[in-house]
Amino acid sequence: MDRLLSDPRSWGLMLTAMLTVMSNATITPSLPGLEAAFADDPLAPTITRLLITAPSLLVAVVAPLAGVLTDRLGRRRPLLWGLVIYAVAGTAGLYLPTIEAILASRLALGLGVALIMTAQAALIGDYFDGPARGRLMGYQMASTNLGGLLFVTAAGALAASDPRLPFAIYALAVPLFPLLWRILPEPPRLGGREHCVLPDLPADPGWRMVAGVMAGAAGLTFVIFYAVPTQLPYHLGGIGLDDPRHAGAVMGAMMASAAVMSVVSGLIRLGRIATPVTGYALLALGFAAIALAQSLAIAMAGAALIGAGLGFCIPTFITAALNASPARYRGLVSGLITSAIFLGQFLSPLASTPLVAHLGYPGAFLAGAAGFVILALALVAMLRRQAPALQVKRISE
Repeated sequence: MDRLLSDPRSWGLMLTAMLTVMSNATITPSLPGLEAAFADDPLAPTITRLLITAPSLLVAVVAPLAGVLTDRLGRRRPLLWGLVIYAVAGTAGLYLPTIEAILASRLALGLGVALIMTAQAALIGDYFDGPARGRLMGYQMASTNLGGLLFVTAAGALAASDPRLPFAIYALAVPLFPLLWRILPEPPRLGGREHCVLPDLPADPGWRMVAGVMAGAAGLTFVIFYAVPTQLPYHLGGIGLDDPRHAGAVMGAMMASAAVMSVVSGLIRLGRIATPVTGYALLALGFAAIALAQSLAIAMAGAALIGAGLGFCIPTFITAALNASPARYRGLVSGLITSAIFLGQFLSPLASTPLVAHLGYPGAFLAGAAGFVILALALVAMLRRQAPALQVKRISE
């Protein structure tokens, strides 16, 4: 068994990652019921849809500042503050009287998510190094996808009884608080108020550009990728697969594949460039398969390729940026990547909806496949311009 799995800090970091996937997805099954419950409010149809994207927007804005806080104040305090905000704001939908108040609570939830994500990503960089860091990023993404399967399934069952009940799932942060308090210690301080991380090692040449490139790649990847959860059900309906269980089966195939490949990507040493390029190739093939699919089996196969590609790309982006950056800036770097990912989620419907209007669903998914090919070529071109020391360093080193 991997020695990482015998380290309680690893499990604590994976549990925090599972919480973050709930920020958007958990209340998806509740939206029709919430809209009906507030039918007397003329803004309800618009606001109920904003409930999904509101946390992403606030995370995108706040995450860089949250990263600075984790560099200034330490890792534990922002993480634990984030858990408190997450529990209070996440469960507020159980009792708030208006849809506008629930929307405000969703924005507050984004603040909690930003603090949690940036602090736990910085802790990965502080606690682990070398191949262990890359493997843990893979385990973390696997836990995120498995959490998504469990929480969305549970939310669907709860929403069938009452559309407010899925908000109760956010209360899982409450029992996690004392557990994480105990098993996630603050890394040693480096003398001086402004530093709270492990002693610095020499940073890679051009680490700022590496961090910027990885953040940009992560954000653009999610702009394209999020066409799957936002547009796929309608595309499946257009080819005769209009039963909601069909969309659930396709999404399930994608999450399961992403969970498996996230672990595998941490064990395979393809290098800083080859790993995300492999992921982009799988993403492009998956989007093309979805575009051309005329059966459930082909759609599920395409979704599995998409999940596998995402499992290769995202852990690589985060690990490469953390490996290149000096320890005292890991909070800021993790905050920038978190911001980019959530901004990509927020912008995705704005990009994909006009494509669907002009090209139809198959054409839009084919455009997404082409977009991943372009991203792969651009990433190769930018990373090959780095200093020789940066070119030869492996992602797992």
